[in-house]
Amino acid sequence: MLRAERRRRGDVVAAASLAVAVVVAAVALSFTSPVSRTTSVPVTGTIPSAPPGPTDVPTTMIEVWRAPSAATSAPVVAGPVVVTGDVSAADPASGSDTATAADPAGGGGTVAGRDALTGRPRWSYSRDLPLCTVGSGWGNALAVFRNGGYCSEVTTVVPGTGRRGPQRNSDVHPGGRLLDDGYLVTANGPGYLEVWRSDLVKTMAYGTTRTDAQPGRQPRPQCRHAGVAVADGRVAVLERCPGEPTDRLTLLRPDGNEADSPEEQFSVALPATGARLVAVNSDRVAVLLPGPPRLSIRDEDGAEVAVHPLDLPPADLAPESPGGVEPGAESLRVHLWWTGSRTVALDVSDLAPRWSVPDTLGPGTLFAGRLVVPVPGGLAVLDADTGARLRTAAVDRAGRRGPVVLDTIGPVLLEQRGPILVALR
Repeated sequence: MLRAERRRRGDVVAAASLAVAVVVAAVALSFTSPVSRTTSVPVTGTIPSAPPGPTDVPTTMIEVWRAPSAATSAPVVAGPVVVTGDVSAADPASGSDTATAADPAGGGGTVAGRDALTGRPRWSYSRDLPLCTVGSGWGNALAVFRNGGYCSEVTTVVPGTGRRGPQRNSDVHPGGRLLDDGYLVTANGPGYLEVWRSDLVKTMAYGTTRTDAQPGRQPRPQCRHAGVAVADGRVAVLERCPGEPTDRLTLLRPDGNEADSPEEQFSVALPATGARLVAVNSDRVAVLLPGPPRLSIRDEDGAEVAVHPLDLPPADLAPESPGGVEPGAESLRVHLWWTGSRTVALDVSDLAPRWSVPDTLGPGTLFAGRLVVPVPGGLAVLDADTGARLRTAAVDRAGRRGPVVLDTIGPVLLEQRGPILVALR
């Protein structure tokens, strides 16, 4: 018969010490893990869809709510909610308009899904990390937080519930945007970009990688990315490379076989420096060239197939756009491009300019079946075929003349005014 195991004093002390160590480690982990620094408040109940929009643009539009959203460069609509990104980590229900421009070196940030009619937060997702940018893709909200020197913490949020979806780490530097082509999402930065599919698996990396485990796979890792534009299955990059006297235009296929070995469709030297990448579609790329200002249209091989002179003031010829992305929007049969002082309509098929409207504040959007463009004192209702101004809906912006980017959800017109998002009806 086996003798009963005898406990010694040393065994008891060792077991107690081990138990204390486990508790201490668990407590330390709870305070240092990413989960402990995250507050996720999902939806209570259900979020109704926004009611239908108006049948015509009202003669006057009144502000119904506003919210700080310095982490967005344009209104973000996902499902039934308006998504805002507050870089101050303040209470998203406060509605404060004291937000500042997005500062990735600052404190934490909050992403909120807001009721379109009232602006009331229906869900929120906060971290004690700086919020780099907020966008949308595949019907979900996308939040990118900074950890160290990279905007590396990427999270999807389901807009109808506020619950987290797929997550990933990225190597994108601060200062970029999220670009959705309807199939893939591109996250750009000053010298590196990544492309993701809906499960956030990386399909392409291009530029200066963090670790060069396989040298020679990136064609120009030393170049600066001055502009990025996307279309279905195409990523265009405007590059400025050491030792090259002019800018370079590169067109990439973002869904190749190997993510770290980008597939180029073409890469050509442009005839000037200080270019701007305006738009890309299925078989054309439009580039603004200075001296004199003109729109150069490039085909699938990078060859110039058309040149259109442009009457632009010197202030519109700045060598780079904020975030490396030109302010633009698709509306009816045109691509709307805001140069900095005027809205230019480009034909969606060949990207040729069709008409131009001076003294505007942003590219515009479609609202109540009409093309509307922000202008000082209101919204110009335009004829989509000619750009002729039909009338103006009054909007009080308290004298603001800075960029105004539009979007809509149901009867609500959204205006991104710098770090503030404003809803009008």
